[in-house]
Amino acid sequence: MEEIEIASWLTLDAIKKKAKIVETIGNLQTGHSMSIFAIIEDDFLELAYSDSAANDLRRFEDRDEFDLVLGQRKEEDGESTYEEEERDYDEDDEEEEFDVEDESESF
Repeated sequence: MEEIEIASWLTLDAIKKKAKIVETIGNLQTGHSMSIFAIIEDDFLELAYSDSAANDLRRFEDRDEFDLVLGQRKEEDGESTYEEEERDYDEDDEEEEFDVEDESESF
């Protein structure tokens, strides 16, 4: 992975306009950082925006490294992938139905 510090969000925005966005993690309106994972031709990139630290542009060697870091960022941000949340359906997990008495008659 290669990494360079970018001084301006405008520079990251210009790169983002030319890229195919794969995934966005984080939100600058609700947090302090946002990572945009993108591809330009054969380059796999992470555009790391921050309002409290330096902004970075990271270039990954290949798709495997790109996907690995993407997964790590999701974990750091509290997101999880669908496969991690998937579980077998069990009829015992269904919510029990309760009969509710009409209390209006007892007043």
